[in-house]
Amino acid sequence: MSGAFFEVEDLTVDVATDTGRHVIVDRVSFTLGKGEILGLVGESGSGKTMACRALLKLLPSKRLSIPGGRVRIDGEDVMALPDAGFRTVRGKRIGMIFQNPASHLDPVMRIGEQIAESVRFHHGSSRRAAEARAVELLTQVGIPDPKERSRGFPHEFSGGMRQRAMIALALASDPDILIADEPTTALDVTVQAQILRLLKELRDARGLSIIFITHDLGVVAQLCDRICVLYGGRVCEIGDKRTLLADPRHPYTAGLTGCQPGAGATGSRLKTIPGYPPTIDAMPSGCRFHPRCSNAVDACARLQPPFEDVGQDRRLACHNPVVSELTSVPARGFA
Repeated sequence: MSGAFFEVEDLTVDVATDTGRHVIVDRVSFTLGKGEILGLVGESGSGKTMACRALLKLLPSKRLSIPGGRVRIDGEDVMALPDAGFRTVRGKRIGMIFQNPASHLDPVMRIGEQIAESVRFHHGSSRRAAEARAVELLTQVGIPDPKERSRGFPHEFSGGMRQRAMIALALASDPDILIADEPTTALDVTVQAQILRLLKELRDARGLSIIFITHDLGVVAQLCDRICVLYGGRVCEIGDKRTLLADPRHPYTAGLTGCQPGAGATGSRLKTIPGYPPTIDAMPSGCRFHPRCSNAVDACARLQPPFEDVGQDRRLACHNPVVSELTSVPARGFA
């Protein structure tokens, strides 16, 4: 895998409410290499989807804005492009698979026509060539009898087939980067495994870089190369999948891994993280996780921890990290 060609630096999103403007994605930074799959992990409301929509400038409300941040592809800051220039980035350089394909596929337009329309828009193909390309894409994502099914409407497809059609639509522009927003949600385990296998095959065949949004660490363990953990709109920890899952250093990451079935002794009660994620108008000061954190010290409530390299190709934002037998970097204590 080559070095990072996609860099997100200090990406910020805020929202206007009756009580003022509130930051909901706070200086999120990460990198992505060619052919790499990065898992973006966190509870609902942690800012995963909002951060990725911001990458595409597809915020779902006019109350939301992007006051800061840089997004570089091959060194070019695409966020600085005017709207007209950014249209060549959206879809062409970065594609997105949305969580609920039923709400993102046009219900009155045939599947093949939707894919062909994207091919024609991004590549200037003729109608006949675009239709042939649509059938080819449906074949690549494993749709049976693709020529016939290309004439079907979304409601005629099963949930798994709609998700495959959504992936084909995202691939129609030949993007370098694919954002997959919980694409296996609401699918049964057999179909889920098929979709995960398909994404791996597409990565291997096309050299795609993938940002995979999920709250399921079991899926992350199967699919991803690295993990980026978000809480309250901030990055807590980022690192290699195996290292991070085996030796989580941020208390929130440790809480997520401890919540997984099978994480404890046989017959033991499933662990939980006490409390609830913060609301957008009541974000805690300092570290946003400190009200729920068993490792919290006085500094956690006062100071936002810096995001620092801690070795093993890992970055961490924590005043008092978890220490285990595998941890080689000591915790930083505070009086």
